[in-house]
Amino acid sequence: MDSDAFIPCPECGWERLRPDVVWFGEMPYHLEQIDRALRDCTHFLAIGTSGHVYPAAGYLDIARSRGAVTIVQSLDEPMNVHPTDRFVPGRAAEVVPELVRELLDALGLS
Repeated sequence: MDSDAFIPCPECGWERLRPDVVWFGEMPYHLEQIDRALRDCTHFLAIGTSGHVYPAAGYLDIARSRGAVTIVQSLDEPMNVHPTDRFVPGRAAEVVPELVRELLDALGLS
């Protein structure tokens, strides 16, 4: 891992923190739990995916095959977007809050 990818914590000053995201070449945590959630979900929102990197790129296919409503958000349309997916272009910081509100409404959780 490139030490430049780590930033100090602005609160405590700890020198080596990194975002808790899956970077290229890494495997997600809790793969069994992810698989169970994908097979049972009713709605699936993929944020910032290129559709190239597995296993994450396959999650959209799994959710779609189980009948979930699938929404894909990224700057550019990913290679694995399907005609039944709703594609929402834009910067995540700008469009995801509204998508979350829509999902909460659709699920009756707002």
